[in-house]
This record gives sequence, structure tokens and C-alpha cells, in this order.
Amino acid sequence: MKNLYLLLAVVGAIVPWIFFADQIRAEGLDLGAFVRALFANGAAGGFSADLLISSLVFWIFMASARTPRIWIYVLLNLAIGLSCALPAYLYARARSQPAVGPHAAGPGNGGRNGGRIDDPA
Repeated sequence: MKNLYLLLAVVGAIVPWIFFADQIRAEGLDLGAFVRALFANGAAGGFSADLLISSLVFWIFMASARTPRIWIYVLLNLAIGLSCALPAYLYARARSQPAVGPHAAGPGNGGRNGGRIDDPA
């Protein structure tokens, strides 16, 4: 799963910036125009409100979990979006957790062969 999270973080960084680039090309770096565009109609406003609330929940969750280097994920969230920040967080979290599954060293194999099941000990 961790490689999928990494891939989704990269995709989640690229796709929003395709749209942001169009907005910047059309309006320049005008923050007021950007905010107006976020709430230009009911559909855009609904998506924007959903992402703002989801981002707040994500930040509260990370703070309550005492996430190390939380600032990295908040910065990704603010600079790119939740579509990058959340999978980046999940990737980092999966990387820091011990391996599980058939390839993990565990009881019954004494840790031999790194727990590989394709190579008899």
C-alpha cells in the first residue's frame, strides 16, 4: 500500500496544479480572484467547503496523533492540496510502521530469510 500512497501523492500534486496554472494564467497571482473562483457557483462552493472542512479535520487528527513534522503535511495541504498532503502522510506513516504480511520476519521462522516464504530455510 505504501507505494500506492506515494504514487497518489505525486498524482495529487500534479493534477491540482494543472488547474491552478490555468487560473494563474487567466488571473495572475490575484488571491481575491482565486477565492472568488473557489465559490463561483454552488458546485465549486460545495467542493471548496468540503475540502476546507476535510483539511481542518486532517490537521486536527495529525495534531491529536502527535504527528512528527506535522508542518510538512500542513504546508503540502496549503501549497498543493489535500490530494497530495493526505497520501504523503499515509505514505510516511506506512514507512514508519513495522512490516506485516508474508514477507515480514515473525514467529515460526525465527526471522530467517527475512521472513520470505519463497526461500525455504
